[in-house]
Amino acid sequence: MSVKLGITGSRPCGYLDEQEERLIVTVTDEHTPMNAHLYEHLMAHGFRRSHNDVYRPHCEFCQACQSLRLPVNEFNYSKNQKRVLSKNRDLVLNITDTPQPDYTSLFCQFIEERHADGAMYPPDPESFWLWCDADWMKPQFFEWRDSEGTLKMVSVVDVLARSSSAMYTFFDPSEHKRSLGTYSILSLIEWTAAQGLDYLYLGYQIDACDKMNYKARFTPNERLIGNHWKKAVKSPTQK
Repeated sequence: MSVKLGITGSRPCGYLDEQEERLIVTVTDEHTPMNAHLYEHLMAHGFRRSHNDVYRPHCEFCQACQSLRLPVNEFNYSKNQKRVLSKNRDLVLNITDTPQPDYTSLFCQFIEERHADGAMYPPDPESFWLWCDADWMKPQFFEWRDSEGTLKMVSVVDVLARSSSAMYTFFDPSEHKRSLGTYSILSLIEWTAAQGLDYLYLGYQIDACDKMNYKARFTPNERLIGNHWKKAVKSPTQK
C-alpha cells in the first residue's frame, strides 16, 4: 500500500534551542485510509501520531530525533530498575479505554508541578484527551492505584498487533521516591511481553535534551538510524 506524504514548514524546535523543526506527514484519503495496521507499519519506519496526524521528523539541519523501541523479550533489568520494580509492587494495574474522573486532577497537578515550562502548560485536559484519541484507533489507559484505590499514575498506550506504543505518562509528582516514570516503562515492558508482543515503542530519543534522553537507560533498545534499526546493548549510565 502506498501512502502520500507531505512536508510541513519549519518552526522553532520544542526540544533543542536554536534548531528548527520540520515534519513529514501522511496524507490519507478514501483510497488509503489510516488504520491500526498501517500505523504500526509506519511506526516501524519512524512515524508517531498526534490525534489523527501521523508524522516523522524531517528537519533540514538536524537529525537528533531517533525513534526508539524496546524488544521486550530481550530486556535486561539493571539493579536500579529491579529496585524500582520492587518498591512499586503494591500498585495495582488496571486498563480501560475511557479516561476516568480522577485522571483530570492528576494530569493538571503533574503538568503544573513538573512541566510548567513546557508546551502543555497551562494544562488543558480536554485538548489532551483529544490529542490522545484517534478516529481510526482508540488508545488504552493504563492506570496504577495503591491498595486504597488512590490513583498514582496513568499511561496512554496504543496497543497494536505486534507492539505497544507509549504516548504519554503522568503521575503523582509528590511520589518522587517511587521513580514512577521509570516504573511505568518497566511495567509496560512486562505487560507487552506477557501479551506475546514484540516491541514497546517509546517515541523519539534526543540525546542532547535532558527531558528526552532517559529512554536510552532501557536496554537493549533499538534506534532507527538511516532507516535501519540499530541495537544498543547497554547504556553508558546503566547500573
